[in-house]
Amino acid sequence: LGQHKGIPVVLVLLAVVVLVYGYFTSKTVPGRYFYAMGGNEKAAKLSGIDTNRVLFYAYTNMAFLSAIAALTCVARFNSAAPTAGTNYEMDAIGACYIGGASAYGGTGTVGGAVIGAIFMGVLNNGMSILGIDANWQKAVKGLVLLIAVIFDVLSKKRSKAS
Repeated sequence: LGQHKGIPVVLVLLAVVVLVYGYFTSKTVPGRYFYAMGGNEKAAKLSGIDTNRVLFYAYTNMAFLSAIAALTCVARFNSAAPTAGTNYEMDAIGACYIGGASAYGGTGTVGGAVIGAIFMGVLNNGMSILGIDANWQKAVKGLVLLIAVIFDVLSKKRSKAS
């Protein structure tokens, strides 16, 4: 992972992706459509949003971001293997929930997901440094995800009751 003037290229790439997608989701109409679809697809369709087109763009964006992640992993490991991204799903889902995404949809930010990813990365790195068994690491990450989901569900119930 090359560096330019002491700054890793991956950090620059991440900053560009976060800024572009952060702007897109918060300041543009198609970005707000993503939130509307996540909150309630049926209501979005009844509001006049072409939900099939928005869903297509969402999947296309995820394919693009997956390609960037794959290229970053290949650059990091200096090899391409079909099992290189195995078990990253739990980290990605945990990062989103920790970052503020809701089980009910329609909330969350790109910056929050990055903060959640940093938390999950620190958790992974710390457990690896401590020499914790891989199975226990998965259990701890699952517990962290479970706590984040429970916190989200309870906070939504409290806000609806108020």
